[in-house]
Amino acid sequence: MRYFETRKARIEIIPMIDIMLFLLVFFAMMTLRMIPASGQLSKLPTSSSASSIPAPKLLIEIQHGGTLVADGAPRTMEQLKRLIQSKDTATLSVTIAGSDDTNLQRVMDVIDVVKHSGVTQVGLAARAVAR
Repeated sequence: MRYFETRKARIEIIPMIDIMLFLLVFFAMMTLRMIPASGQLSKLPTSSSASSIPAPKLLIEIQHGGTLVADGAPRTMEQLKRLIQSKDTATLSVTIAGSDDTNLQRVMDVIDVVKHSGVTQVGLAARAVAR
């Protein structure tokens, strides 16, 4: 007659603790911005005076061959200008990142487009040289 005996229900708490710890770590990483929003640049130019700046609201990557990538999509200069003008340029901070073989003229063209769009906070990405 053991089949008819009622057993007290148990709530297993270990799996719930595992899930809560996973969520805690995930949200902590998102808060600290440890997960990058865009592709990683592997060959940034180096500088002995590089310093940390706050995360940009718009990252423009100049890839090998001069291809522009902004908001995760390839763009032309005209598309880039429209993208910047669609945002609030008074508070927009833009960081321009190019590989170490990027043409300086291409960097200057991107800076001109950003400045003519009304952005005043422009930064250039670089890797700090190990001393």
